Amino acid sequence: MREVWPGEPYPLGGTWDGVGTSFSVFSEVAERVELCLFSEDGREERIDLPEVDGFVWHGYLPGIMPGQRYGYRVYGPYDPSHGHRCNPAKLLLDPYAKAIEGDLVWDESLFSYRFTDPGARNRGDSAPFMPKNVVINPFFDWGADRAPRTPYHQTVIYEAHVRGLTMRHPAVPEEQRGTYAGLGHPAVIEHLLGLGVTAVELMPVHQFVPEHAMVARGLTNYWGYNTIAYLAPHNAYSSSGQRGGQVLEFKAMVKALHEANIEVILDVVYNHTAEGDHMGPTLGFRGIDNAAYYRLHDGDRRYYLDYTGCGNSLNVRSPHALQLIMDSLRYWVLEMHVDGFRFDLASALARELHDVDRLSAFFDLIQQDPVISQVKLIAEPWDVGPGGYQVGNFPPLWTEWNGKYRDTVRDFWRGSGSALPEFASRLTGSADLYATSGRRPVASINFVTCHDGFTLNDLVSYDRKHNEANGENNRDGTDDNRSWNCGAEGPVEDPGIVRLRRRQRRNFLTTLFLSQGVPMFPAGDEFGRTQGGNNNAYCQDNEVSWIDWSLVRTEKELLEFVRTLSALRRQHPVFQRRRFFHGRRSDDGTRDIVWLTPSGGEMSAADWHTGYAKSLAVFLNGQAITEPGPRGERIVDDSFLLLINAHHEDMTFVLPEARYGATWRTVLDTADDIPREDPFPDEFWPPESVIAVTARSMQVLCCSRD
Repeated sequence: MREVWPGEPYPLGGTWDGVGTSFSVFSEVAERVELCLFSEDGREERIDLPEVDGFVWHGYLPGIMPGQRYGYRVYGPYDPSHGHRCNPAKLLLDPYAKAIEGDLVWDESLFSYRFTDPGARNRGDSAPFMPKNVVINPFFDWGADRAPRTPYHQTVIYEAHVRGLTMRHPAVPEEQRGTYAGLGHPAVIEHLLGLGVTAVELMPVHQFVPEHAMVARGLTNYWGYNTIAYLAPHNAYSSSGQRGGQVLEFKAMVKALHEANIEVILDVVYNHTAEGDHMGPTLGFRGIDNAAYYRLHDGDRRYYLDYTGCGNSLNVRSPHALQLIMDSLRYWVLEMHVDGFRFDLASALARELHDVDRLSAFFDLIQQDPVISQVKLIAEPWDVGPGGYQVGNFPPLWTEWNGKYRDTVRDFWRGSGSALPEFASRLTGSADLYATSGRRPVASINFVTCHDGFTLNDLVSYDRKHNEANGENNRDGTDDNRSWNCGAEGPVEDPGIVRLRRRQRRNFLTTLFLSQGVPMFPAGDEFGRTQGGNNNAYCQDNEVSWIDWSLVRTEKELLEFVRTLSALRRQHPVFQRRRFFHGRRSDDGTRDIVWLTPSGGEMSAADWHTGYAKSLAVFLNGQAITEPGPRGERIVDDSFLLLINAHHEDMTFVLPEARYGATWRTVLDTADDIPREDPFPDEFWPPESVIAVTARSMQVLCCSRD
């Protein structure tokens, strides 16, 4: 008989202390819990956890070392109509597992019912088809690692997929491609530094599994928004080949990025799990304590409330589900050294009853937590439930993916004249969304494209989605792309269309980098990556989604343009405002921002609401920055003029009178196809000069403070 000690209820999970391992799992509904240990030859040894305190079942096994594979079997009521789904025939993953070994093999035994008779309980053993939890060695030499803690106003976010970023990178060793080690490779870090990136936002790295229906179509869940273990880094992204090696490899990646002063932000999916709806498999949470972990219909608890479109919603009203989320977040900060989180479908976490409540328990916990409250917190401020679109409504600690920024900027540059007033608001930090709640411009995470939707290149090349490869008859993915193909659908050789598309790409990027707020762009947009018009490549683990690094050579002009833009933003505080523009005259008669017509006069109310205006100029006063520097000093910068022409014809702009600036110098023109090493060295303009601005283009002029 194996020696089993009582142990302690906390910490939850399988925790090695150098001598043995403590095992601890919560279940309020359980009548008995078995710990299942698996030997190297696959034999299973079952051990009853001897103690239960506060619904936490626990035991300590001396001699159990890192690398040990394990799972749980929970005995208790199986009564779906009352929300209970215990079934000891199903091997269960530990909600607090730090590492998972193996892949899920889809089999009927994973389900608690028979396919031929859904009312009949399935007593088939799922263990042969289940991945296993792994006890890890938590120790790692972090050396002098420290969090970069880049202020939001200096942050540039690069959204990336661990696998897709490096699968085709020629400088990354083949065995490291698609892995944490590949992402931390010096060649990748060098590229990020060249772009001025200060943070990588990684698409989901919590352990996830592909959906049954997707596998049946010969596809997989590439994006990873189907989590099954919230403390375990996804095992398929590890190159180590060692059991539990994904943990050490992830830490090494973070350490390498921190050495380059680049933060790591995780895209986290706490709104639902991979177990799906009432017809889904029993993999962990469902079999441990279904009613505690999931939101169930009050009228018939067989069914799940679904605010996510994925079959279930995590029960954030349950203290134990909330504890899991908070413990997971703290683990990734304290043990894995990540620097922040982007919360997928964050509105689903805020729901009390059926409403989105900004003062929900989840936000209360975040606000008072001494660890989580100090890292970057980014909300995707919507879900698929009623009233779920909550852009602008998250609490003060939070920043938000600004979906209104994306939509407005797309509308403006495709020629929607009615977008002008809102475009001005988005360009200046979306004060209409954030100022009234005491938030700052950095509350807005600005983006034109992201993983979900068209790439930047496809945004200017396609009017319609082309998702046939996803196997859903092109029904998946949004139809509200707000894109414009510039005159023809897909790849073309027409030189006029090619030039226009390139100009539109530069327009979007220039708007993004010079807007107030925090710029974010997805990997590959810096050199024109395409998905062939697929705007929902969630299941494409192939060249459709993998970054094509050969574009670094063929699209070198665009890459250099992005580097120039990033440097311009980084060097000038006027593009990194921490307070909103106020537009009022200061004591010396100057204003921090002035909106101008192409004729050089100030915009009137009528100019804003003509319904067809597509052009304007913006004066950004570097002498009127209101926020102080880090030591309380006054910040003074150059002043800038943005000449913006979204009209389909060339236009002339008259520069404003001398009080705005004595001499203006052109520093950027999106109509210029080839960036110059010494851009516009002789283009100096006195006040009231007339400047030609190409159709659908933008110029940036600078007046030096000297």
